[in-house]
Amino acid sequence: MEHLIPEGSSMKFISWNVNGLRAIAGKGDLQRFFEEADADFFCLQETKLQEGQLDLQFLGYQSYWNYAQKKGYSGTAIYTKHTPLSVSYGIGIAEHDTEGRVVTLEMPDFYLVCCYTPNSQDGLKRLEYRMEWEDAFRSYLCNLREGRAVSADGKALPAKGVILCGDLNVAHNEIDLKNPATNHMNAGFSDQERGKFSELLDAGFIDSFRMLYPDLKDAYSWWSYRMAARERNVGWRIDYFVVSQNLKERIKGASIHSEIFGSDHCPVELLLD
Repeated sequence: MEHLIPEGSSMKFISWNVNGLRAIAGKGDLQRFFEEADADFFCLQETKLQEGQLDLQFLGYQSYWNYAQKKGYSGTAIYTKHTPLSVSYGIGIAEHDTEGRVVTLEMPDFYLVCCYTPNSQDGLKRLEYRMEWEDAFRSYLCNLREGRAVSADGKALPAKGVILCGDLNVAHNEIDLKNPATNHMNAGFSDQERGKFSELLDAGFIDSFRMLYPDLKDAYSWWSYRMAARERNVGWRIDYFVVSQNLKERIKGASIHSEIFGSDHCPVELLLD
């Protein structure tokens, strides 16, 4: 595989919280979607795997995995058609790097970061940790963009644009979930979590979907399994492509594949020149 992506061509990125890769792989949905979407990069979250539990290959792709220490929990992966210059796992902080939440590919002109953000949990039991994570993760992204990060082998990484994708476990604004009033201060829609997402945008990043569709309602990427929520489209938009401002002009499309089943999340997509 080549490092270089042909000049003038568009790249397609897909992100999907699969909520257990072994389960969804057995249904056939994943294989079919991979083939039909034909994306350059597939980023997966909540794989819930340990190394060696599943050998899932797709023709033309190589893959990179970050596993949680805890069995059957969290986990991220990226399938790519393009060989990265370097690969990093985690964000370089031991207390945040045991749950397999981040994989970063360095490409010639950008970093691709696949992330599964910690859930604050019922009663916001993990909110304090979530706030620590948010600050550390935002610094990690900014350091990548500004050329202040180092690779796993200690080499300085150059400044480049950053593409962040994944289940970020927050609905930023009221338009991003069906019932904002009754969910206020629930996990994923607390003032604190929403504020941290605003801080990320203020640090020079863009919610690509909202950039293109600022007023589009009823566009969700996650639905509870209870109360026929998906059938009634009572959902949340918590899966994102967040792009650094220096890549803004290259954004050509963003979409939510609500027609794709197999998980309680659906895939989201970014097109980039």
